[in-house]
Amino acid sequence: MRRRLLRARHSPVNPSAAIRPLVAAAVTTALVTAVSYGAPRDYAGTAVGLVFLAATWWLVLRRDEAVIRAHGLSLGGLLEPAPLSARRLAADGARALAWTLLLGAIIFPAFWLGYRLWWSPTRPFHFRLAAEPFDEIVAQLLVVAIPEEAFFRGYLQSALDRAFPPRLRVLGAAVGPGLLIAAVIFAIGHVLTIRHPARLAVFFPALVFGWLRARTGGVGAPALFHAACNLLSVTLARGYGLAP
Repeated sequence: MRRRLLRARHSPVNPSAAIRPLVAAAVTTALVTAVSYGAPRDYAGTAVGLVFLAATWWLVLRRDEAVIRAHGLSLGGLLEPAPLSARRLAADGARALAWTLLLGAIIFPAFWLGYRLWWSPTRPFHFRLAAEPFDEIVAQLLVVAIPEEAFFRGYLQSALDRAFPPRLRVLGAAVGPGLLIAAVIFAIGHVLTIRHPARLAVFFPALVFGWLRARTGGVGAPALFHAACNLLSVTLARGYGLAP
């Protein structure tokens, strides 16, 4: 592992290799934006998720096992064209859950404080479950987090890392311009689908998602943590009476 990181540090920068992933990101963002406005409101989120999954399939998942692994898209073997190992799936799932719990314990209290300062709710927090809590959890994980992380951290960040090899180590993860560029495009896509400047704030959690991708070598932990962040946001909005 150490030898691979050392080789990555000394790999030459190749800006021309960034052209294809940036074009793919631009096309996918345009399609997602069009779908988000054109699809029926009740199905827009699902349609957007399907566009991200289709783009990831075309760019990565239709290829062989080595390419899928290189992009961190194995998900414990679920997305590889190979027999599934229950032990590997359980181990990867437990690892993703452990990272989510650890980062949640560190970040979520500060996020809650920032949320109160930013939105200035006029009433105390009162915990309220969604009308269909299971559906909400499944939707955030399968419809939102996994499709977005598969594309932005699985395909895009991985491809940009080959163009701009990571040369900086942050808390055990080798990171570089690819992480930042993917986070910027992620934020731009969010503000295009819902035109409100506050949507650009997703740039900051995207940095954490990208770091998790680099630290763990896959998109399982980023996807699970992404879903947890979304669930916390909607729970706070509901609890403070800022959303139904």
